[in-house]
Order: sequence, then structure tokens, then C-alpha cells
Amino acid sequence: MPPLRLVIIGAVHIAQPLAKIASTIGYEVTIIDPRSAFANDKRFPNIKIVNDWPEEALINYKIDDRTAVVTLTHDPKLDDSALNTAIKSKAFYIGSLGSKKTHNSRIKRLLLANHKQTDIDRIHGPVGLAIGANSPDEIAISIMSEIIKTLHKVKG
Repeated sequence: MPPLRLVIIGAVHIAQPLAKIASTIGYEVTIIDPRSAFANDKRFPNIKIVNDWPEEALINYKIDDRTAVVTLTHDPKLDDSALNTAIKSKAFYIGSLGSKKTHNSRIKRLLLANHKQTDIDRIHGPVGLAIGANSPDEIAISIMSEIIKTLHKVKG
């Protein structure tokens, strides 16, 4: 069985605990962010880093049904770039950070980019289980929990 994989778009503060948690439970983690000032070995030791634009990096990545994709930047140039590829893939989980208002704006942009509503509906947004998370560590736990819940198709 191939390993479970997590692709994190955006080497932001939440990405650090999320990468650590996912790695700890056996996920193969990749950080994609063209900004090498954020995505580097110092901030993400022992994590694969790709300093390319998300859409390009994900095409080469070959997303499969054992892959989860999470966008964390709040920057449509990066997040939408990744989502354009992810929603057409076999990823078992796609999540995107942001408020309900941000997610509604994201949906409108993806519809304008001619994506099908059924594909867009695959995006978990706001990302993570609603557990009242505030800190980067808590948000990372809520995201990983939702990924696990989706992987195992747990209801409720």
C-alpha cells in the first residue's frame, strides 16, 4: 500500500505544526511554496520542500487517492493555483484555510474559472473540524482531525 501523503500549500505558521503532526502519524509531507524565505529546511527540517508555483508543482506531484491537499496562504494567487489542480484530482481530501466569507469568495473565483460546482464542493472550507481552535497548533490539530475523519469516512 502506498503511503498516505499530505501536500501543504504555503509555508505559513500553521504549516509547521501541521507538517510535524502529519509526519508523526506516518504521512509523507510535502510543502509547496515558491517563497524560499518561508519554505526552507530551517523552518521545516526533514520535510520535502518544493519552491515552485503550486499548480506547476502539483501537476508533477501526481495526486492520487491517498493524497490530502491543504492550502494555507490566504493568497488567491497561491491557493487558487493549487485548487485548480487539486479539485480535478483523485485527492481524498482538499481543504483551504479561511473564513466562510473567504471561502465564498474562493467559490466564486473557481466558478468563474469554469470549474464544476460538484468539484468545488470537494473543498473543505473553512478547513478543519470546528473545535474552537485558536493557536497554530490547535488549528493544525483540527485540520489533521478532519483529514483523518475524511480518510475513514466517519459521519457526524
